[in-house]
Amino acid sequence: MTRIAVLIPCHDEALTVAEVVRGFRAALPEAAIHVCDNNSRDGTDAAARGAGALVSYETRPGKGSVVRRMFADIEADWYVMVDGDATYDATAARRLLDHAIAHRLDMVNVAREETGAKAYRAGHRLGNRLLTGLVGRVFGQQTRDMLSGYKVFSRRFVKSFPAMSAGFEIETELMIHALELKLPVGEISAPYGERPEGSTSKLATYRDGFIILRLVGVLVQRERPLEFFSAVAALLLAAAMALGLPVVFEFIETGLVPRLPTAVLASGLVLSALLSFAVGLILAAIAHGRREVKRLAYLALR
Repeated sequence: MTRIAVLIPCHDEALTVAEVVRGFRAALPEAAIHVCDNNSRDGTDAAARGAGALVSYETRPGKGSVVRRMFADIEADWYVMVDGDATYDATAARRLLDHAIAHRLDMVNVAREETGAKAYRAGHRLGNRLLTGLVGRVFGQQTRDMLSGYKVFSRRFVKSFPAMSAGFEIETELMIHALELKLPVGEISAPYGERPEGSTSKLATYRDGFIILRLVGVLVQRERPLEFFSAVAALLLAAAMALGLPVVFEFIETGLVPRLPTAVLASGLVLSALLSFAVGLILAAIAHGRREVKRLAYLALR
């Protein structure tokens, strides 16, 4: 029998979590509904338990911490992860699962289709497009909505995912993990509604956007070190050329080096560029070996 788990990370979602739990119990009656309470102070755990969910707790703050705990503790064959804010359509869950199973996919992402004027703030929409486009250019385009909080995962994906992020940047880490290991990924569209009255988003547009952007930079450096350090080497070499060529031309014309400090600086920049490129080559070999290990961990699972 196929085991299905619905994972609902929650922080102060007492107003909405019962509705989300009931919606997914109706959409997937065979699934176990798990709510992980992340230091809520408004009775989220009691509301979830009253609606029929299995409740657990994670004291480390942040959505990434909750996802890491749920991925480690919960056993299933398929995992549906959804935010507890009642903005996602529970009736799309069956379609998500059917799509994943029929096409043997390790992750299916939901691209949000707004059903209300206030469903998606303009800043969130712009930031999502920019970050999704950036990740697509670097790692490969597989999604139109990288930051969606509604996804389906296979057991293979969940149990081989390292989950190092602490906050909302976990969505980015999930997508880049799939792209780096070349896992089969799909996407479908589903309605995305407005938050119920009295419910507020935990996502801070600028703060969390910066955190996500920083994570993308860190992952580019870790997963694409040759490209990253080659770009650094190119910048250093360009600076060295800009500073050093006038000194070289003057030496050719006069036989003198009147700007010795500039010549020394230019030489240092050239050496730094060569060193940066060499570091990129070494780290690229290490990154390749690390990807092979993660791939083997993924293949070791049913």
